[in-house]
Amino acid sequence: MGHTGVLNALTRRLGELSVVAFGVSVLSFLMIRLIPGDAVQIMLGANAEVTPAQIAALRAKLGLDQPMVLQYGDWAWRALHGDLGTSVWTGRPVLEEILPRVGVTAELTLLSLAVAAVLAVPLGCLMATARRRSADYTIRLLSIVGLTLPSFWLGTMLLYGVAALAPDAQLLGWVPFGEDPLGNLQRIILPVIALALPVLASLSRVMRASMVEVMRQDYIRTARSKGLSEGSVVGVHALRNAVLPFMTSFGIMAGYLFGGSVVVEQVFALPGLGRLMLGAIAERNYPLVQASILLATLSFVVINALVDVLYAVVDPRISRA
Repeated sequence: MGHTGVLNALTRRLGELSVVAFGVSVLSFLMIRLIPGDAVQIMLGANAEVTPAQIAALRAKLGLDQPMVLQYGDWAWRALHGDLGTSVWTGRPVLEEILPRVGVTAELTLLSLAVAAVLAVPLGCLMATARRRSADYTIRLLSIVGLTLPSFWLGTMLLYGVAALAPDAQLLGWVPFGEDPLGNLQRIILPVIALALPVLASLSRVMRASMVEVMRQDYIRTARSKGLSEGSVVGVHALRNAVLPFMTSFGIMAGYLFGGSVVVEQVFALPGLGRLMLGAIAERNYPLVQASILLATLSFVVINALVDVLYAVVDPRISRA
């Protein structure tokens, strides 16, 4: 594919991304405000000494005394300039509280995606080529089991199981990879397994269905009639066309993994973005919740936009559509 096609696809996706980003910002702003209850009263607690003047002062500090449209306009303008607000409880810029947590969630999510994708492609191809044989039925049954297991339950069972077998193993908490690579991997492996297995089960089934459909096409029969080996037919001719639906599901799974990581971070005491967001919601820390939701959602949107661009690289016909 030429550079022009890639550039056109990228430009089109950026235009769509800007519209989606606006919608995401509106939803991020409104979601926390639609939760029942008075946020200011919750922040100040049930202290009988709290006066109406203190309530009014905090409401003015948060901008909650302004009309909703003005609140959004002020927040969006500052966000465009890199100011996502100040944490109500610590008084620090919310970016300073979010950025240290992003690395934890990013490592957990990316490793889980990588493990699921790397294993799903060969498993899906194996199920398709061994269709209606024992290997196909066995892997399909295991994938169904994997789809029904919630990540938090799987994580809890893995935690108990490994703790019983190796009581001295360090399984909870977090150590940065740069400080202690071995300690980091020791703590991250179980959360990655808990997140990756349900995604692996889903992606392998998608890959199987796509491969079965592609293997029925005329050009596959033509390739076989020319005497090409089965490995060449599957790995070269079929896989490239079968991978497009897989890529779609892969992008969607990125959003699923973030949602799963919120609970898994709680189970394994990982100081990630999901755990930070849960605490901020409980405290009604408006600026922190808004910024966390905005960054997490935009990350998901950007990943899917990159997947769309990869479509154009894998199949040039898409860029001309």
